[in-house]
Amino acid sequence: MSEKRKFINGLITGLFLAVIIVGATYAGQKAVAVWKQSGNAQAGADSGEAVSARTMQKLQLIEDIIEENYALDMVDSKTMEDGIYAGLVNSLDDPYSAYYSAEEMEEQQEKMDGVYYGIGAYVRYDAELGLARLGEIFPNSPAEESGLQEGDLIMRVDGQYTKDMGLEKVVSLIKGEEGTTVVLVIMREGEADTREIEVERREVPKQTVSYEMLEDKIAYIRITEFDKVTVDQFTDAMATAKGSGMLGLILDLRDNPGGNLAAVIDVARRILPKGLVVYTEDKAGKRQDYNCDGENELTVPMVVLVNEGSASASEVLAGAIKDYGKGKLLGTTTFGKGIVQKYLAISDGSAVKLTTSKYYTPKGNNIHGIGIEPDEELEMDYEQYLESGYDNQLERAKEILVTGE
Repeated sequence: MSEKRKFINGLITGLFLAVIIVGATYAGQKAVAVWKQSGNAQAGADSGEAVSARTMQKLQLIEDIIEENYALDMVDSKTMEDGIYAGLVNSLDDPYSAYYSAEEMEEQQEKMDGVYYGIGAYVRYDAELGLARLGEIFPNSPAEESGLQEGDLIMRVDGQYTKDMGLEKVVSLIKGEEGTTVVLVIMREGEADTREIEVERREVPKQTVSYEMLEDKIAYIRITEFDKVTVDQFTDAMATAKGSGMLGLILDLRDNPGGNLAAVIDVARRILPKGLVVYTEDKAGKRQDYNCDGENELTVPMVVLVNEGSASASEVLAGAIKDYGKGKLLGTTTFGKGIVQKYLAISDGSAVKLTTSKYYTPKGNNIHGIGIEPDEELEMDYEQYLESGYDNQLERAKEILVTGE
């Protein structure tokens, strides 16, 4: 028995025992005909279950067809197995539901935590050159300390030439265990020779909150996404703003795609009055309320900047602020994602992310597919912004806080 057939048979047995998801193999056109004539094509079809004797047999036939006829290089068994699981979840036709292998789930967990072990810099891909390039360098990061700069081209990582390697592979080589080092060979604009720079990998929290005190004692706080690290970063920014005599707040949620529900609720508890922040309802109609004690209610005027890129968790916050009248929403209608996903772990380290509930603002509004309309509609003048850096939405927010209208 071939290794691939052993894999398929073991997978099928495991599926029946664990009742989890799916697996697959064929022995020629005659086998397909026999299967069709046997009546198994209908067996289980009306049971309402995707995982049945019928699907198991068909998957095995398809696997055999591929093994006998596929002319290009075969993928490994693990990749094929993960593809089967992913295909079942993808059949839901829900862009927010997905299957993650154990390796993918590790990466996803890093994103949710907002912490990873690396050098502290964004990396982007220069398609024209076929090389990765350093993006923003985080303050006080190993990358900054080692002298790396935004725009540096990454030629080699630990001796591996990165030309046409692809962004994900380059990033995976740069990341690693805390306390280890990575050697980058970089090319910097204006210099004829490359530089070899050794960088220590450390725990690097993602900076999701930025703060600035503007004129007239107006505090500007931008939240780019909601991760576990966001709560402490926002708390620190608010404490600094209050300590600096803040008289008004501009909260920028533009292009914030959302993130962790628990994180946005904790941020909301540092702004809102006592009462409901948001509530969710699952498919059985079970409701869960998330409340605020009001102890940290904001006492100064606030303008919240939103646009069509403000989604999910950022809409939870914007919706609650609007319902309570704690701030004026300025910009354009938000994205409209009023559903919640949950990660459901499987014992092998993999997981399924599924849409499990809808959320509702304090006044009972579900904004899925609708979005939240701002109190004042104002399109961003991108042409002016690109030419001179003038942000017409930000300037209007300042005007509202200074004049009150």
